[in-house]
Amino acid sequence: MSKKFYQLKRLQRIAALVSHKLLTPRDAAFFANHTGLTQERADQLVENQLTTFALPEGLARHLIVNGKTYQVPMVTEEPSVIAAASNGARLAALGGGFTASQPQRILTGQIILAQVTDVAALTAKITAQENDLLQIANAAHPSLQQRGGGARWLRLRQLSEHDLSVDLGVDVQQAMGANMLNTMLEAVAQQLQDRLAAPVLMSILSNYATASLVTVTGAIPVAGLASGQFTGAEVAQRIAAASRIAQLDPYRAVTHNKGIMNGVDAAVLAFGNDFRAIESGAHAYAARDGQYRGLSQWQVDAATLRGQLTLPLPVGFVGGATKLLPAVLPNQRLAAISSAEELMQVIAALGLAQNLAALKALVTTGIQQGHMALQAKSLAVTAGAQPDEVGPLVAALKHASTLDLETTKKLLAALRQTR
Repeated sequence: MSKKFYQLKRLQRIAALVSHKLLTPRDAAFFANHTGLTQERADQLVENQLTTFALPEGLARHLIVNGKTYQVPMVTEEPSVIAAASNGARLAALGGGFTASQPQRILTGQIILAQVTDVAALTAKITAQENDLLQIANAAHPSLQQRGGGARWLRLRQLSEHDLSVDLGVDVQQAMGANMLNTMLEAVAQQLQDRLAAPVLMSILSNYATASLVTVTGAIPVAGLASGQFTGAEVAQRIAAASRIAQLDPYRAVTHNKGIMNGVDAAVLAFGNDFRAIESGAHAYAARDGQYRGLSQWQVDAATLRGQLTLPLPVGFVGGATKLLPAVLPNQRLAAISSAEELMQVIAALGLAQNLAALKALVTTGIQQGHMALQAKSLAVTAGAQPDEVGPLVAALKHASTLDLETTKKLLAALRQTR
């Protein structure tokens, strides 16, 4: 019997991806030999650089989104994340995979006007000059408009009796867009100061990307959810109940969403994007109605478990760290993703897959059974096991009554005595 992908050695996994034409020989050589950023490049990226800090990269397998199957690189230090994402993708595949909307992708920036004497009068003046201000924004970054992007709208929001936000919406095309948006904001802010004597406090993009939403759905036949003593129908009902609690209780919702972001952040990192921006925007969106809630929802519809997740995901596909981090381009090719919009869809689907797997584990076997089984490898390494000792030690840990470092060290000592 041939081994499953996760059972292969690292170089065997790379060879398998080449044999299935998912990796080119050139990218395979990169993955086989890549040791991370050079110290010289790292010194160019951050201030006061001392060294580099490595994280493992793995692959979530067979994630189906809009009928296309993806192999998704993920960067994470947590042992169970990639296995859970792959398991969630497998469950979703029973219903044909995930369906994702074609997202709008507009970045929003703010010009904050503070201590405005007459908000109504200033609002009227800015509104009357909207077209001119959009032209000024585009003139600040003309190449963007030449590529089909550019400033799309201006919006005014009164924040308090004397504070106003002038919001600028910009289509940044495939770029991350932070620098170009900030340049455009500062140009508009300067005009507001010069023409209208507007009291500009600051100009900066917003990471609350409500104009870059992507929605993904999944429909899983309940028969495929059976686990241990639970029928598929029972598991589906329990997942729906857990989802409902995440809408009611912020204490549960935070952990519910953390599970989603386990997948999202790992993919965002692998594709060279700013996971901190994505995190902050997602959590703000979870509290958009005044109470923090679970970002995903699951409901049972006859013999089908249906899930939905909407996220603000203003990820970029070119520029920024995508050009500076050497693994990003090979990861883009491995995943066969060719645009920012496609990347948004895949990342959102990965988040929903992660959520599905976590909820199923929580309401059946409990989270620790699967998590600690994978944690055993980390314990083995922490206990000092050599590479050829990790496998036998993990096998011994599966039969241990207690899974902790002390037990692991005792088992390692016993293993060495038999050799």
